Amino acid sequence: MSAEATNPATPGPVTGAAARWRARIDLRRLGRAALLGPAARDRMPDAIGHVAEAHRAHHPDADLEPLRRAYVLAESSHRGQMRKSGEPYITHPLAVTLILAELGAETTTLTASLLHDTVEDTEVTLDQVGEEFGAEVRFLVDGVTKLEKVEYGAAAEPETFRKMLVATGNDVRVMSIKLADRLHNMRTLGVMRPEKQARIAKVTRDVLIPLAERLGVQALKTELEDMVFAILHPEEYEHTRELIVDNASRADDPLAEVADEVRGVLREAGIQAEVVIRPRHFVSVHRTARKRGRLRGADFGRLLVLVGEDADCYGVLGELHTCLTPVVSEFKDFIAVPKFNLYQSLHTAVARGDGQVVEVLIRTHQMHKVAEAGVVALGNPYASPPDLSEEQSPGADEERVDPTRPGWLSRLLDWQAAAPDADTFWSTLREDLAQDREITVFRPDGGTLGLPEGATCVDAAYAQYGEDAHACLGARVNGRLATLSTVLKDGDTVQLLMGQDPAAEPSKEWLEHAHTAAARIAIQRWIATHPSPEVPQEADERNGAGALTAESVQAAREEQESPKPFRPVLAELPGDDTPDSAGRSIAGATADDDPAASPGTAHALVDQPGTTVRLAGCCTPVPPDEITGFAVRGGVVTVHRVECAAVARMKDVGRKEVDVRWGDAAECRVTLFAESFGRPHLLADLTEAMAGEGAEIVSATVEPPSQQRVRHTYTVQLPDAALLPSLMRAMRNVAGVYDVSRAQTPGA
Repeated sequence: MSAEATNPATPGPVTGAAARWRARIDLRRLGRAALLGPAARDRMPDAIGHVAEAHRAHHPDADLEPLRRAYVLAESSHRGQMRKSGEPYITHPLAVTLILAELGAETTTLTASLLHDTVEDTEVTLDQVGEEFGAEVRFLVDGVTKLEKVEYGAAAEPETFRKMLVATGNDVRVMSIKLADRLHNMRTLGVMRPEKQARIAKVTRDVLIPLAERLGVQALKTELEDMVFAILHPEEYEHTRELIVDNASRADDPLAEVADEVRGVLREAGIQAEVVIRPRHFVSVHRTARKRGRLRGADFGRLLVLVGEDADCYGVLGELHTCLTPVVSEFKDFIAVPKFNLYQSLHTAVARGDGQVVEVLIRTHQMHKVAEAGVVALGNPYASPPDLSEEQSPGADEERVDPTRPGWLSRLLDWQAAAPDADTFWSTLREDLAQDREITVFRPDGGTLGLPEGATCVDAAYAQYGEDAHACLGARVNGRLATLSTVLKDGDTVQLLMGQDPAAEPSKEWLEHAHTAAARIAIQRWIATHPSPEVPQEADERNGAGALTAESVQAAREEQESPKPFRPVLAELPGDDTPDSAGRSIAGATADDDPAASPGTAHALVDQPGTTVRLAGCCTPVPPDEITGFAVRGGVVTVHRVECAAVARMKDVGRKEVDVRWGDAAECRVTLFAESFGRPHLLADLTEAMAGEGAEIVSATVEPPSQQRVRHTYTVQLPDAALLPSLMRAMRNVAGVYDVSRAQTPGA
């Protein structure tokens, strides 16, 4: 794409790195052929003979006429244009097309590749391309055409990538052409100024290489990695090159020895297989050296075993593990569970007698083709089925959605539309592409979500619900309650708990746990459009900051116009107890309550006249709880629920139980614990629900949020103990509250 070239005869680190195994196009010879102009209309021009030969190797029945016409148009349009190296410009689209032909691209992709710079650099228009070659070629050429710097300025590069990604969402062949284009430009980068080489190499490293990885085009990815390595890390590159040269000069080759042994094992087992040695590329050797320290002969490559059928892969694996010494920890099955970039293979390793470990890859020939060429090897995924009429085929202006579009691409397309400006898009794109591993989590309805490794429940919420995830209250992961900050693992089942408030607000804390671009952008956009008012931190209930006091509870209830005011926070639940008129001791009245004035207070009775009876604050029993009593110091009998933990402790120390029973059930006081996820307006909603059940809140304490969970403690007065179950149900029904329980420890 209008990139300058260097003289290919000039030696340099990039050329040396890239020449490790791929046959190169002879740019000088092609340049001379291009100067001769097109051949006669009835035969293929000599200049694209290499392309036609490579194309026919993958597609023997391909129609080459579109290629001939595309070359004629490209050559005549670019005639007179030269690259910085002095080569005719037509050599660039020819080289890009040859790269794609070697990978097995179909005719439409090659046709568009020959024309990919015509609209950008010549007088040819998109309409002309469409009229001559059809809507598919027009779409591909448009997808890789750069936006004008005159119009977009500094935003031209990120906006061009945004345009390409959107086009790739409709047709992945757009990015295939872009990757091949960048590969040839990187091969011929030597005449650029060093600072420009570094800038292009960094964009290639941060954007193009991750895209090549995600599209599964390993042949392009590995060569791009080596050339970026040579430019950005020349010293490490040179050291790695010396290691490879030294290893090549060794007399013995452990990889060759193990390869012969593997061939013998498979021959005896009757398994037809091809066993080849795959040298590691420069970056792979460098990574292995950093991981293992001193390299040995087996570290410079891997064995590749190619078979005909999937079942043969497992047959080979069984023979190797039976006849050789397997390294079990190195086994990975990417056939049963393919990678998100279409890659399939069995990975294992065997140990030699001298301790060297040889890695082995086992795959079918088709798997190998896809592993090398990725989406390029799939042909045209948008071709109409044979029974689809021409009228039903998608036109140039219609969206052609690939039903097999990978999840990462769908997510990328979703958040890029929400990126407010080019700088945000560019930085977020690099961050998103840096997450090069993907996990799959399951929804309760059987659906799945594809997320990057390290994603949390926050990311899952925005992946499933978009901006409606602002109302998310929490999640259940594998059936257990979890905070939104919980990091998900591959295979987890996630149930998202959603509130019903359409005006729900996300928490600023979610940004700390958002791992995906979609979640971060949605939260940031909401925060930007809803600036927080300046309020004291201790009373900022809506921002979830600090501990909430009784005064803030008062304010929340007044805001909801609750009819019942708060009482001051009390230090103890019950106060002193007084005997009733029959001489029986009554528990339940406070120190300054007159039993005669409060005849309806729930009370416990004991048949010991003159005994003071007190309801235990640890479990706050109320009718119709099953209760028991214990005599304590001062002649006081404390009344506990029978399931209270204090009952077992009393029995263990030999305390004698006292028979107690409930008197007439009327008013009662009880302490309740509520567990909730933090969200705006939760406290107001909760207190309103309690007031609606006739509960008068005596005291309330809300602990500071921890891991997005909030613990509330309420002491309430009820007009009738029979209302307690309905009160607890009403509290549980408040959005965000996931548990309500009776107090088991002093709570006021």
